[in-house]
Amino acid sequence: MSDPSVSVIIVSRERPDALRRCLAGVAQLQYGAFEVVVVACPAGIAVTEEPQVLRDIKCIAFDEANISAARNLGLLHAAGEIVAFIDDDAVPEPQWLRHLTAPAVRSDVAAMGGYVRGRNGISFQYKARTLDAFGMPEAVEVDPVQATVLVPPKGRAIKIEGTNMAFRRDVLVQLGGFDPAFRFYLDETDVNMRVARAGHATALVPLAQVHHGFAASATRRDDRGPRDLYEIGASWAVFQRKHIPQDARSMQWRGLTVTERQRLIEHMIAGRLEPRDVRRLMKRLKDGYAEGQTRHFGGTTLARHPLLPFRAVNAVRRAAHFTAVRGLRGTAAINAAAERAAQGSIETVLVLSLTGLFHRVWFDARGVWVQRGGLFGRSDRSEPLFRLTTLARRSARERARIADVRGIEPA
Repeated sequence: MSDPSVSVIIVSRERPDALRRCLAGVAQLQYGAFEVVVVACPAGIAVTEEPQVLRDIKCIAFDEANISAARNLGLLHAAGEIVAFIDDDAVPEPQWLRHLTAPAVRSDVAAMGGYVRGRNGISFQYKARTLDAFGMPEAVEVDPVQATVLVPPKGRAIKIEGTNMAFRRDVLVQLGGFDPAFRFYLDETDVNMRVARAGHATALVPLAQVHHGFAASATRRDDRGPRDLYEIGASWAVFQRKHIPQDARSMQWRGLTVTERQRLIEHMIAGRLEPRDVRRLMKRLKDGYAEGQTRHFGGTTLARHPLLPFRAVNAVRRAAHFTAVRGLRGTAAINAAAERAAQGSIETVLVLSLTGLFHRVWFDARGVWVQRGGLFGRSDRSEPLFRLTTLARRSARERARIADVRGIEPA
């Protein structure tokens, strides 16, 4: 049985450098038939036209601060049986699509979500979660390797993250796509609730992994300090009107304001905000909530058939290589790997110093996966603080840790 065709949809606004890096990662995806749909502002469209960027992209111009409307526009142009979404400030592991779409072999699975690694490239921002009746996420235990298919009880839903999610295109169209009333916040949460309400199953897929960078935006600085809370307030008002009984809304809102104030105070203590910022941001939160009480909402009527035929990217079957070196040889090894990556391979370079430093992983702009840290230090943060080992043993352990997501043969 052949793999389903997939449309990878990326929305980008005023983050051309992040989009360029994201597309470099998408170019390394190892999957049969997929197309790439970029919905972007002029700066993003210009990136897709650069000669070194992935070819055959479907480019749709859109320059409004509304991720739901942008995703719906991408959905209209997407021709894959499955539509997968990744943010412009994220990079997928090479085996991302293969793992993410595998549960679609089951006809009852309508949605699929993977795991999201954070800025250090190793710890997870998001793993497996469910949603309670109030739209609040709760961690859930699932198999750490195999996909888990779940159908939630009435009133609950399965949480999948906007930067790492996929749907059957026909189901998402039937549900009305994303609600433009959610301009950047709670957009996928609303869809998660509607998928569950319609009785569809969702698969949580641990090996479908992306690395998320939290790039700066109009609402958030690159240190994750908030710039504005207006849309968060407005989105909660819309969400409550759609999903929460009226007699429970005021109590939830009081709890949300306490949580947001505490979050702002933590940023203030860390030096990212001043006391006046806390007052200003809380006012914006409340103003947004008031406006959200009257904001028009509802699913969009979407065309059943895509506007453009399927346009498969010229994906190359790439060999995956793993190199481990001591610290002083790191720069030379990364440069050599970049040359090989330019010729079409997937390159991982592990650079180990004779220390106990924690490890970090990032995707180099030249297409190389780089991991740096101490020979005796942690990669997975649950490991012992210090562990005696040799270069060969540590190399084999790190290689095995990423083999399934990067497509590397075991040592």
